[in-house]
Amino acid sequence: MSGPASTFRFTAKVWEHHGPASWFFVSLPEQEADEIEATRADGARGFGSVRVAVRIGETRWETSLFPDSKRATYLLPVKKAVRRAEDLGDGSTVVVDLEVLA
Repeated sequence: MSGPASTFRFTAKVWEHHGPASWFFVSLPEQEADEIEATRADGARGFGSVRVAVRIGETRWETSLFPDSKRATYLLPVKKAVRRAEDLGDGSTVVVDLEVLA
């Protein structure tokens, strides 16, 4: 049986990764990333991903966080439907409510 869910609230900026396909992410703040790493690393899935439920504004969805060794944090992908619904672009500041799922 798993323990209580880990929940976090933080403010961060949306940024765009330029490449063959444009992806948008939020980098988790160091404190939150460290806490997730300490409590969930053993339960990480493929590529070290961690399943999460997320809310930005009025939009809720489930996705995975992905570790980013260059930035020493986790990345939260922000899909197009969320960016459209919340009018977000590169550089937008967002308040993220995040719950790590078992």
